[in-house]
Amino acid sequence: MLLVSSTSTTLSGQSQSCLCGYKTVVGMVTAMLEELNITVPVALHLDHGSYEGAKACIEAGFSSIMFDGSHYPIDENVAKTKELVATCNELGLSIEAEVGSIGGEEDGVIGAGECADPQECKMVADLGVTMLAAGIGNIHGKYPDNWAGLSFETLDAIQQLTGEMPLVLHGGTGIPADMIKKAIELGVSKINVNTECQLAFAAATRKYIEEGKDLQGKGFDPRKLLAPGAEAIKETVKEKMELFGSVGKA
Repeated sequence: MLLVSSTSTTLSGQSQSCLCGYKTVVGMVTAMLEELNITVPVALHLDHGSYEGAKACIEAGFSSIMFDGSHYPIDENVAKTKELVATCNELGLSIEAEVGSIGGEEDGVIGAGECADPQECKMVADLGVTMLAAGIGNIHGKYPDNWAGLSFETLDAIQQLTGEMPLVLHGGTGIPADMIKKAIELGVSKINVNTECQLAFAAATRKYIEEGKDLQGKGFDPRKLLAPGAEAIKETVKEKMELFGSVGKA
C-alpha cells in the first residue's frame, strides 16, 4: 500500500498539492507498475484526506482513500463518510474513515490524541467502510516521555462493537513492540509508520555528509547523496513488516 499525503508544506507555510497533483501520482505509479513489471498487488491510498481531497483522488484514479472527518461533529462525519462510501462501493474502491482525532499534526490537521467513543465508531463502521481508524491515545510524530500509552480498554470496546472491521493504528512510530502486538490481537490490521522512516532517512543522509562522501568524486549527485537514506527507509519498512507479521501477505 502506497500512502499519499494530501498536502505538502512550503517553507513559507503555505499548503499546496503534493507531488504536482493526484493525477500525476496515479500516472507515475501506473507507469512504474508496468515498466518494472511489479507483480505484488499495489494499492494507491490517500492518507488523511479532506472531503474534497477524497473526491479528487477518486476522480484521479486512486484505488483507496481515507476520509478524515474526525474534526467534524459526529453527525457531519457520518453524513460525509456515508456519501463517500456509496461512491467507493460503486467504483470498487476501499475507504478508511476516522473517529476520534489522532494526536499531533498530520497534513495540517492538529489532534489532541483523544480516545474515540466506541459507539461513534460503530456508527461509522456500520456505514460499510473498509477499515476504521480510531483514536486510542496514539499520536503522530515522536511520542513524549510522559505518554500514557495506548488505551487497550478503548480498543477492546471498539472491537467488540465493530466485530470483524479491520482497525487502523496511526502514529505507529515509537510504540513499543509489546503494545503493537497487543493492538494487533485486538483487531488492528493496518499500522501507519512515517516519522520513523523519516528519522532513518535523515540519520543516514546526515552520516553520508558528515563522512564527507558528498565531496568525493560526484558524491554530491542527488542520486548518490540520497541513496543511503532510501536504503535506510527500506530497512525500517522491512523491520516493521516483520514486527507486524505482514511478510508474504500481499
